[in-house]
Amino acid sequence: MLGNFEFANKTKLYFGEDSLNYLNTELPKYGKNVQLIYGGGSIKKNGIYDKVVEILKAGGKEIFEDGGVMPNPTVEKLYEGVEIARKNHVDLLLAVGGGSCCDYAKAVSVSVNCSEDPWEKYYVKFEEPSCELVPVGCVLTMVGTGSEMNAGSVITNHATKQKIGHVFADENVMPRFSILNPKFTYTLPERQMVAGIYDIFSHICEQYFSGEDDNTSDYIAEGLMKSLIHSSRIALKNPQDYEARSNIMWTATWALNTLIAKGKTTDWMVHMLGQAVGAYTDATHGMTLSAVSLPYYRHILPYGLQKFKRFAVEVWGVETVNKSDEQIALEGLDAMEGWMRELGLAMNLRELGVTEDMIEGITQSTLIMNGGYKVLTTEEIVTILTQSLE
Repeated sequence: MLGNFEFANKTKLYFGEDSLNYLNTELPKYGKNVQLIYGGGSIKKNGIYDKVVEILKAGGKEIFEDGGVMPNPTVEKLYEGVEIARKNHVDLLLAVGGGSCCDYAKAVSVSVNCSEDPWEKYYVKFEEPSCELVPVGCVLTMVGTGSEMNAGSVITNHATKQKIGHVFADENVMPRFSILNPKFTYTLPERQMVAGIYDIFSHICEQYFSGEDDNTSDYIAEGLMKSLIHSSRIALKNPQDYEARSNIMWTATWALNTLIAKGKTTDWMVHMLGQAVGAYTDATHGMTLSAVSLPYYRHILPYGLQKFKRFAVEVWGVETVNKSDEQIALEGLDAMEGWMRELGLAMNLRELGVTEDMIEGITQSTLIMNGGYKVLTTEEIVTILTQSLE
C-alpha cells in the first residue's frame, strides 16, 4: 500500500427487496420539507414513485417535486433545483432514480446556501463547500455510477461544451443514506443496463491501472471485476435474475465508494475522454466510456505492461506459456473486447454521433489527468479519439 490515507464513508446503506421500508427509519431524522428529485417519469410508470410518496405522506412530509432530471444533468437544471430548495426551505433532498439524480441532488445540496455561482465555484475552480449543506438521501433505481455512496457529482454545461465531475473532499456531501433494492432495476431497457455495467467496470479499471506495488486494493478490484463479468452474462440472458442483479448493484457501490482507491494513484483518463464526448453528444455515459476504452488502454499498455499482464491472467484467465508479456497483455484486452461486444456496448464513437470535425473540440474539452501510466499530450488525445472513430 502506498503512502498515508484516510478512509471514512458516512453513507448508511439499506440493501435488499424490503429496503424501501427503511425510508421510514430515516425520515424522522429530518425536517418536514422534502424535495423529491427524479428523472423523466419512469418511476411513475413502474410504481416506485407512488410507493415513495405514500411513505413520505405517512411520515407527515411536505413534498416539493423536482422532476425532469436528465441523464446528463445540466447547469440550467441545477439552477432550477437550487431555486426550488431555497424557495421552500427544504430539509432533505431525496433523489429517486439513477446516478444522475444522485449527482444532481449533491450539486443542489452544496449550492442552496451558497451565494456564489455553483458552476464557477465547484466545476471550474473545484472549490469545497463553504456553506451549510442540505442532506441528501437516495433511492436507487439504476446502477452504474456508484453515486449512492460517494461525494462525486457530474454536471454538464452545454454552452461551454463541458461535462465535469467534482469529487468533493467534504465527506458530508455523501448521501446520508441510500436505499438499494435490486428489483427496482428490473425494468431498465437492456441498453441502459449494459451501459451501467460497463460504467461499473470502467470505474474499477480507472483505479486498477495505476501503480506497480503489491496493493490489497488491486486484489479487491480483480474480485469485483470477475464478479461483474460473471453476473453480467447471467443478467444479459435473464434481466430478472435477482442474484445477478443484486451482485451487479453491490459491485457498483463498492467500485466507487473510494475503498479500492486507497493506497493508490488513479487514472481516470477514460472518464475524461468519455465525459468530453458526452458534452458534445449527450450520449449515454457508459457508452462513451466503452467507445474510447480500448484505444486508450492499447495506447498506454507499454507504459504499464506488468499490470496489463496481471489483468489478462487474473481477470481473464489468459494462458502464459510460451508467450511474451506484451502478447499476454494484448490477449487480455482482446478478451475484454470480446466481453464488451457480447454485452452490445458502443465500440466506436461514430455509433454515438461523433464525426471527424468534432475531434478538435472534444480534445480541447478533455481534462488531462496525471495518475495513470502515461500523461497524455494533446496530440495523443487526438490520436486516441481518432482511433475511437474506427
